[in-house]
Amino acid sequence: MGKKPAPKASPDSPRSIENRRARYDYEVLDTWEAGMVLEGAEVKSVWLGRVNLVDAHCRIEAREAWIDELDIEPYSHASGRQTPRRRSRKLLLHRKEIDLLDKKAKEKGLALIPLKIYFSKGKVKVLIGLARGRKQFDKRRQIAEKEKRLEIERARGER
Repeated sequence: MGKKPAPKASPDSPRSIENRRARYDYEVLDTWEAGMVLEGAEVKSVWLGRVNLVDAHCRIEAREAWIDELDIEPYSHASGRQTPRRRSRKLLLHRKEIDLLDKKAKEKGLALIPLKIYFSKGKVKVLIGLARGRKQFDKRRQIAEKEKRLEIERARGER
């Protein structure tokens, strides 16, 4: 008897939305998980994976955490009031975490970047990363290292 194939995600299951560009443009130093305040049918749009994280960023203002420029497409079957696509949304973190993030984000060259949006125990969660921007030569070095690893793996596979 062979191995059973891994179960595929059913169309009814929630999707995880990842900001792959952030891992390329930034060096992630640390991560935190935060809840997000959503209105109306925004949760259904997130469930369907209709979210764009590319331009999104986080900020701390008046001891509260916010996510800006997060694009959540309006749910097509929603009735009633539609919320704006790119409005600021509040993040739910403990006070100590907010104070720590505020202190660290004020350091030179560091930013708070949303890395991933996913569901955990029926709630929408955001993975926030404390990140430092990469220079162009760092990006080139990262690509060269990745190609080197791929070549080594290919060489092993040919034997």
